[in-house]
Amino acid sequence: MLALTGIEVHYGAKQVLHGVDVTVGRGELLAVLGANGCGKSTLLRAAAGLQPMTSGEVLVGGEPAGRLDIAVIFQHIHLVRRRTVLDNVCAGALGRLPLHKSLVPALFPAEVKEEAMACLDRVGLADRAHDKAGRLSGGQQQRVAVARALCQRPKVLLADEPVSALDPAASEQVLALLAELAHDEDMAVLAVLHQPALAARHADRIVGMRDGHVVLDGAPDQAVDDLYSYHLVETVS
Repeated sequence: MLALTGIEVHYGAKQVLHGVDVTVGRGELLAVLGANGCGKSTLLRAAAGLQPMTSGEVLVGGEPAGRLDIAVIFQHIHLVRRRTVLDNVCAGALGRLPLHKSLVPALFPAEVKEEAMACLDRVGLADRAHDKAGRLSGGQQQRVAVARALCQRPKVLLADEPVSALDPAASEQVLALLAELAHDEDMAVLAVLHQPALAARHADRIVGMRDGHVVLDGAPDQAVDDLYSYHLVETVS
């Protein structure tokens, strides 16, 4: 389980998160929504250790989060387009490899390549392993990013607006994959989204944020209605 407790973040004199408490259970996909500037991406970055906190704790399984416990899928995918899909996924293992085995892709151990292939198979792209990453569609590239995160062997998966640049069909595929990973792999998955209807179709729970506070937390059917009634989102997805 991922537990974010009392998370406070300041940008200079401005406080952007006000003692936020959020939990994500194992086997659960939690969607965090809210208007631009509400603090949802800052919360995700704090959970990932990418944003310094004024106060608060990030716990995984009741213990302080370790360096490899949490993997992040970013809005901008950051694949190396000239490298193969397989090389990009193997990069997820870099954190646990000795330096001399991680300098160039040719030095990746065979067992890492086998694990990366299994991760690609998990996201339905094993047949594209030897293609250059830049040749894939946006939706396929995002699935490669998911496979790369899986190759890290995380306990928690965080996704920061993972479908913002994708068409509706690809968005559905990526969210369905995240939900499947949560349920089948018993992972805690937190996704920051802008699309309430998409969250309602795939998330197990929805959190709504406003001005650095959590203002709703509930099951998708009721939470989506509350997102609109509380004016936490501006458009219907």
